[in-house]
Amino acid sequence: MSTPPSLQVTAIPAFADNYLWLIHDQQHAAVVDPGDAAPIEDALRSRGLKLNAILLTHHHADHAGGVAELLSSWAVPVFGPSGEKIPGVSRPLHEGDVVDLPSPALRLKVLDVPGHTAGHIAYVADAQNWLFCGDTLFAGGCGRLFEGTPGQMTQSLAKLAALPDDTLVYCAHEYTLSNLRFAVAAEPDNADLAARFAQVEALRARGESTVPSTIGLEKRTNPFLRYREPSVLRTLRAGGRVQSDEPIAAFAALREWKNSFR
Repeated sequence: MSTPPSLQVTAIPAFADNYLWLIHDQQHAAVVDPGDAAPIEDALRSRGLKLNAILLTHHHADHAGGVAELLSSWAVPVFGPSGEKIPGVSRPLHEGDVVDLPSPALRLKVLDVPGHTAGHIAYVADAQNWLFCGDTLFAGGCGRLFEGTPGQMTQSLAKLAALPDDTLVYCAHEYTLSNLRFAVAAEPDNADLAARFAQVEALRARGESTVPSTIGLEKRTNPFLRYREPSVLRTLRAGGRVQSDEPIAAFAALREWKNSFR
């Protein structure tokens, strides 16, 4: 029996700071959140790949804006959240669903992770320990609450934090350095965070990507997974941002602070 071809994940930069994720086996590909078709078409052409599936996490244009153009060239299924109206989606998904792609051979389980948008979903490849989480969890941060509530976002982030520590986090933006500047302000005495910040500064100075991270690293350094920690709560209290240690209030205060942080 022949060994199935190994899978790779390739970052396709787009716009100012987006990552479109190309999952491929050197022959066939699936793309996650193709906000722009042109760089995907270029990547497929240069690598000699055939597109077999499109996977969407949410409806924002920088994630779904390239779907129509891709469908004009490729007759492929488009998987996306059942709770959002996204033109082109032919396979609506919600938590508990599983996406089985024959080529590239990939099995993805679906999680509902509302908060950034009302119907946001994430894809988990258990066999590879990969997470494609759109704008829910970022390296060092989390998405703004455009449609959801702090309570929803904390539940969504808890689902992702429960994944194995070595899970690779393929988020959709290169926001890491600005996220970690805020994280250091929120938790200035976190040694793991200080080390990560220095590493990310060096990577970005060389123009290199900081994604993917891992769930374990996020749990040690991301304030939006650490809002219950006494060290983060002390900072929030010292700044007059919270009056109690109630977790949802702490998370909401942290998110509000980040929204205006410069």
